[in-house]
Amino acid sequence: MTTSHRPAFRANYAQLQAAQKSSKGAPIYSLLVNRPLGRVFAAAAHRLGMTPDQVTVISAVCTFTGIALIALVPPSLPLALAVTVTLVLGYALDAADGQLARLRGGGSLTGEWLDHVIDSFKIATLHLAVLISMYRFFDVAPLWLLVPLLFAAVYVIHFFGMLLTDLLTRNARLRLGLGRETPQAGSSVMSLLKLPTDYGLLCLSFLLLAYPPAFLWFYLLLTVANAGYTLLVIGVWYKRLRNLDAELAAQ
Repeated sequence: MTTSHRPAFRANYAQLQAAQKSSKGAPIYSLLVNRPLGRVFAAAAHRLGMTPDQVTVISAVCTFTGIALIALVPPSLPLALAVTVTLVLGYALDAADGQLARLRGGGSLTGEWLDHVIDSFKIATLHLAVLISMYRFFDVAPLWLLVPLLFAAVYVIHFFGMLLTDLLTRNARLRLGLGRETPQAGSSVMSLLKLPTDYGLLCLSFLLLAYPPAFLWFYLLLTVANAGYTLLVIGVWYKRLRNLDAELAAQ
């Protein structure tokens, strides 16, 4: 299909704006920055005739460029800007691929698989890159090197727990004949409270690489906040699945 036969950018953007995902549980950065920026990229990508997988790959290139820079280049203002821009772009494009799939009439199993595999790669390597940077370029006590290791463990646990809970919940609801949960509007207060756990805030935190001591302490704060949130949400997930178990047993 030629460019002249594709919907205009404004039409694509308006269609996406009218068909957004539920804001339930979404942190404020995702709501105010990442999803709107993703809509812009998705509308432009559709106009250019790109596929969701192509957008996913570009997102991965941006993200892994930023991760490589963290591990390989000493902290400085230029590095801080480069890492932040590449990670923010990668995150926005990660939001764009799903929106582009909706514009094209729906996604695919392979597209969802590719998206989650790249997310897993990102989660597994980002904090290890911070660990390498601390070891090579920061004048810190050895105890500080445990912080990115803890953050990496927390991120993997949270990501896997979230995916598994969602999968088991959907399967249980189908067995109960309930279908998908009805999307609900999220609380703005909860969105704000969840900001420390938002990947977008983590992306922006790398601006502090221009002043390494500030980055260290802010990174530690994010580690503690994410660890605390993960412990709390694991309890919520467990109770949700216990309730579904009870409903299944009562059938």
